[in-house]
Amino acid sequence: MKVLIIGSGGREHALAWKLSQSPQVKEIYCAPGNGGMRGFCIPVCVDVKDLKSLAVFAQKKQIDLTVVGPEDPLVEGISDIFKAKGLLIYGPSKNAAMLEGSKDFTRQICSRSGIKIAEGRTFTVISQALAYLDKQSYPVVIKADGLAAGKGVTIAQNHAQAVAAVKDAMEQKIFGNAGNKIVIEEFLKGYEVSVLSICSGTDAVVLAPSQDHKRIFDHDKGPNTGGMGTFSPVPAFSPQQLQWTKDHIFVPVLKTMLNQGMPYIGTLFAGLMVLEDHDIRVLEFNVRFGDPETQAILPRFQGDFFEMLYRASKGEPLTDISLKWAEESCVCVVAASSGYPGSYKKGFEIKGLDQPLEKDCTVFHAGTEKKQDRLFTSGGRVLSVASLGKDLKEAKEKSYRALKQIHFDGMYYRTDISDKAGI
Repeated sequence: MKVLIIGSGGREHALAWKLSQSPQVKEIYCAPGNGGMRGFCIPVCVDVKDLKSLAVFAQKKQIDLTVVGPEDPLVEGISDIFKAKGLLIYGPSKNAAMLEGSKDFTRQICSRSGIKIAEGRTFTVISQALAYLDKQSYPVVIKADGLAAGKGVTIAQNHAQAVAAVKDAMEQKIFGNAGNKIVIEEFLKGYEVSVLSICSGTDAVVLAPSQDHKRIFDHDKGPNTGGMGTFSPVPAFSPQQLQWTKDHIFVPVLKTMLNQGMPYIGTLFAGLMVLEDHDIRVLEFNVRFGDPETQAILPRFQGDFFEMLYRASKGEPLTDISLKWAEESCVCVVAASSGYPGSYKKGFEIKGLDQPLEKDCTVFHAGTEKKQDRLFTSGGRVLSVASLGKDLKEAKEKSYRALKQIHFDGMYYRTDISDKAGI
């Protein structure tokens, strides 16, 4: 089988790495990929935004399955374009992808599905949003309605911060058109869990839970990022809670989407908040694999990952699939460029990647570029190190030992990934 992976981040590297382990997969193409993927993937020089050219390439190369990494092509309708040409693709339709493309749409689907979410309201007029803030208790959460690369959420601790966040989104347009509409929600107190599911339109296979670290600095300080690290499993989140999540969140959403004429095929990623009374609320839905969640989940996955995605893409039943997970824990730590998630410099050589790593320790590239057999930084999140260990403590120690072997100018990473697990 020939596989095409669309995207260039650590998530796409992890997907390619896991799919390459399938005995069914003979060739993997990446569009465009990154410096670390080029050792076992064939790079494709087609812009990830050029959806029609990607489909033409897939036809020409007789690609058996295309797997879409980032959300933007999905929201722009890449699955519809591929399917119109008779190409098999793993990812939801343009209409179904609105579960990530619009926070307001997600709230509507949750309401129709009987799913608990934070209390809140949607606004398109700034004066109405500001008036609403005058009546709130704090903190509150301000969300850009559209895609904002994981950075469109602000937790405002007081009225002044909330007003500034609303104006930044709606007046200053710091998130572009994504901030034309905003959602203001109550702040929920508890701990967050990421749960991803593989969906075939009617069935969902739920993957092992993980927990992301969104803020740039230790102890969850500073602005939101695309994710600075994650760990799996989540000790506080029980198997019973995972099953409840499937039965009371994923299955109802699939039924609602089907009834709305938008059968959901692809990864559905639920960002959850587990409240102090153990009640579970949906914070958001994403329509693709998480980054860096994928880098912590796939090292623990045992089996043919390609087979599951292939069957889901064809809309086949998944009820007979029984997942196996390594007993080991995984901790993934992201190394970023200095200044990220704000402005940062590129083009620094990355050194130390030629040194041997400990067993079950893997480097997933993201913002890297290969030039004359040398690797250079080309993005904000440069790479991540994911390690398996007998427990989270051992996995964490292995990842940080590996990071000490790697160096590039301005390299930054958090030092507390997985500490919140309390182990």
